[in-house]
Amino acid sequence: MLPQAQVLSALATVYDPELDEPITTLGFVGSCVVSDNGDVDVHLRLPTPQCAPNFAFLMVSDAREAVLRVPGVGKVGVVLDDHYTGTEINAAVQRGAGFDAAFPGESTGDLDPLRALFRRKALLARQGRVCAALLASGADPVAVVALRLADLPDGPETTRCVQLRRELGMPYGPDAPALVAGDGTPLGAADLVTWLRRARLVGLSLESNGGLCRSLLRVRHGVPDPTEEVAA
Repeated sequence: MLPQAQVLSALATVYDPELDEPITTLGFVGSCVVSDNGDVDVHLRLPTPQCAPNFAFLMVSDAREAVLRVPGVGKVGVVLDDHYTGTEINAAVQRGAGFDAAFPGESTGDLDPLRALFRRKALLARQGRVCAALLASGADPVAVVALRLADLPDGPETTRCVQLRRELGMPYGPDAPALVAGDGTPLGAADLVTWLRRARLVGLSLESNGGLCRSLLRVRHGVPDPTEEVAA
């Protein structure tokens, strides 16, 4: 029998495109049922019924693709519950169609440019946190911009930065520059102050939006906020 934990691990690789957090830690996975023959039924829930359809579509589509990659999986159903465009999104995702097929005449093209935009924002915020920690430890700005990815401390921020750079087509090998601009070019020491200020603002925006989503989920679905549990 296919373990449910294996399916949940696959779902944990799916990120909210705007918040850059896994849908599992955000509480967006309402249920995950695995049958004896390996069929999987997943239901997703979002903070409000009015969450942006493009973000909702990406998460539902990514979740289905992630589960389909699990060895031994059978039929896969991923359903978005209680969303004002849920019917359209669920139908398109189930037949493997794109966002424009979900809303014919209302949208053209795919969502790859939007996905890339938010990945760049996520990379900026995460690199900013890595950089701020290095500077707080006493590292010199000139030394910081000279670092390679292999020089960064192990941890979830570094791991996610490498993943985002790979997804964006930026250099991500151990000898690649540790900190890069939005186009993948290395940062210079003279640019660090301005870049870090922008990174902090973007990071604050992501954290605030994430906190708002958790609060709405708690009110709407009674989902506990894991960040509050950690703080307690």
